[in-house]
Amino acid sequence: MNSTSYTPPWGLKNGLSMSVYAGIFAGKKWKKNIQFPEPSYEEKIFMGAQETPIFGLVAIPENPRGTIVGTYGIVGDLDNQWYLRVLARKAYAAGYAVVIFDWRAHGKTAQLSPTLTSDGIYEGEDFVRIAAEAKTMGCPAPFWLTGFSLGGQLALWGIKSAQTVASWGQNLPIEASDIAGGAVICPNLDSNRSLSYLVSSPWGKYIEKRIAKQLKKLAWKIHEYHPEELDSEAIRRANSIWGFDEELVIKRLGCSSVEEYYHASSPLPLLPNLSKPTLIFYAADDPLFDPSIIPDLKTACTDNSYIDLRVTQYGGHVGYISNKNCQRESGDSDRWWAWNRILDWFESR
Repeated sequence: MNSTSYTPPWGLKNGLSMSVYAGIFAGKKWKKNIQFPEPSYEEKIFMGAQETPIFGLVAIPENPRGTIVGTYGIVGDLDNQWYLRVLARKAYAAGYAVVIFDWRAHGKTAQLSPTLTSDGIYEGEDFVRIAAEAKTMGCPAPFWLTGFSLGGQLALWGIKSAQTVASWGQNLPIEASDIAGGAVICPNLDSNRSLSYLVSSPWGKYIEKRIAKQLKKLAWKIHEYHPEELDSEAIRRANSIWGFDEELVIKRLGCSSVEEYYHASSPLPLLPNLSKPTLIFYAADDPLFDPSIIPDLKTACTDNSYIDLRVTQYGGHVGYISNKNCQRESGDSDRWWAWNRILDWFESR
């Protein structure tokens, strides 16, 4: 594997500045910072858990060496989630079949179904069912599951679900061994702690409001597509991330409180029991997540030889943009350090 040391540009040696740059500015010129073209995709409607239709895109190169299945974070869709598109281009160019999808309540999946998010409770099974259908399309094993931010949380649940597919998915055309494992970037691990931490500072409150605004737009879109499914008054009251989950999500999942829901869906407790190779990149300066999670994350992974945990000094939230010297030392052709390391890691397995 190439070098795993990471160094950001001088002006981005701060978690907040890296996160702002990656979240706002890097996406405006990402195509200029990658040499690989967009794959030729086939649209596919997969059937997820609870018979929930899920929209995805599939690209299969000649003689594929494996398949990468991935999705994105808390808001967005396949049309604007450029960071996922970076991975897809790089993975396809490296010879992998690629499956990317709009997860529950997002993008074209929201047009197909009013089913709301469950932050991993059902999305883990979605990952496995998508992999199973992709296999029938010609996408070969080994399958690797991936995502970033909340999408990383979902991918961790996918790895857990893959371990037990023999007990719940006997009729699926996939074996537990077909899913090799996964890799995630800055996954959300403990929603209760991190959301409380996020709204404890002025900049955190600003970020939370931006996310909440996008969630509200998402809810109105679902209401537009499925007017009988969501209460318009509940959508109007959902003015925060917590409020979105309280007003629209928890009752459908049978949870009595948002705290209960966040506890049930947070993947930190899963980590000691994962039994498939799993790479986790986590930045110590990530401004969205409570720093107190890091010692618990290290403890959760310490005795699990299947987990390769990389806690880096820098990186921000889903940033990991490298400087020129770091690119030269790593043998990278571009600035997307974390995706490069993940592809190296898949190759090494």
